[in-house]
Amino acid sequence: MNQAKLLSAIIENAIDGIITIDEFGIIEHINPSAQKLFGYTQQELIGKNVSVLMPEPDKGLHDSYIANYRKTGEKHIIGIGREVTGQRKDGTTFPFRLGVSEVKFTDRRIFTGFVHDLSRQKEDEQKIKSYTEELEEKIKERTEDLIRSINELELAKENVSALFEKEKELSQLKTRFVSMASHEFRTPLSSIQLSASLIDKYAEKHDLTNVEKHTYKIKNAINNLTTILNDFLSLEKLEAGKVEAAFSNFDLIAFAEEIVEEMQLISKQNQLIVYQHTGTSSQIYLDPNLLKNCIINLISNAIKYSGENTMIQFNSVLDKDKLTIEITDNGIGIPDVDQSSLFEPFFRAHNTGDIPGTGLGLNIVKRYVGLMDGTVECLSRQNKGTTFTLSFNLNN
Repeated sequence: MNQAKLLSAIIENAIDGIITIDEFGIIEHINPSAQKLFGYTQQELIGKNVSVLMPEPDKGLHDSYIANYRKTGEKHIIGIGREVTGQRKDGTTFPFRLGVSEVKFTDRRIFTGFVHDLSRQKEDEQKIKSYTEELEEKIKERTEDLIRSINELELAKENVSALFEKEKELSQLKTRFVSMASHEFRTPLSSIQLSASLIDKYAEKHDLTNVEKHTYKIKNAINNLTTILNDFLSLEKLEAGKVEAAFSNFDLIAFAEEIVEEMQLISKQNQLIVYQHTGTSSQIYLDPNLLKNCIINLISNAIKYSGENTMIQFNSVLDKDKLTIEITDNGIGIPDVDQSSLFEPFFRAHNTGDIPGTGLGLNIVKRYVGLMDGTVECLSRQNKGTTFTLSFNLNN
């Protein structure tokens, strides 16, 4: 293939639109991508002034720019190096980025315009902006609800005989809440904002790998925010006495295997969740929703506080009318000094570092287990691992 044919093949198969005009602005060639962008056939445009592809005011000004360049040699070509607007055959417009190169021959010169469609990028930017605004509004609404709930709790505490002690306790909880919420909300929101900005840059370069990477980060940050809000709402319902156990018969093995399958999807690389049941039967009588919440919370903690390439053990033992559930990891463990406060609201162990969390999960687990007349115990050694044990006396 000679060079002329090779160049023609490159132009005809280019993803971006390519348009060639003479020094008077008359279209000499337009490749298939540009034809598709503007909605014209090649026959409809060859010999036409390129301004037919522009909306006003560029349409009316283009010829004067070309004439001025022929006369003075001073470049003023519409849209070069910046975002401009094109007009399709049906009258609709779309944004694109234009690059222009000039080629001089002995007897004349031509201009080649490279048209990069920005429609998809603009749509994605608007979606991210809308989603972020919607998320911020939801967070604002939920935060206002939480503040109202805290204020209501403060008013209720005024009628308690041990007023000063309760006020002190409430003050400590509020301090923990403000400290935790300001950090836990700010961190994922900052991650969303940064990833959205980086997506813009990588989209221009067609770097889909990095676009997908930062899209995943946005989703993960949103999941963290959702977890935080769900913890707050669960605590609010418990405080208001709106949570009651709804007992029913169900198969524990099928129930547990479904949870394992769900949690395996969010585990770290090469983390393995292994479930084992011991007992001649697997039929139990508890509240499946409350129990699922407890188990998911404990497995989520095991995932968070354990490293990659580790195993999380999830065991159940059904012996006559007694059910025991154990979740064991070999993660960072809990310092001895922190274990007595483990189930207090908003409390987090001192070795959690930057690992996200609300400090509400274990408090919610203990209260849910209590609603089913069960108990929860913890056995942990720092840097060795942790085992949580849920125990229930079943009365079928």
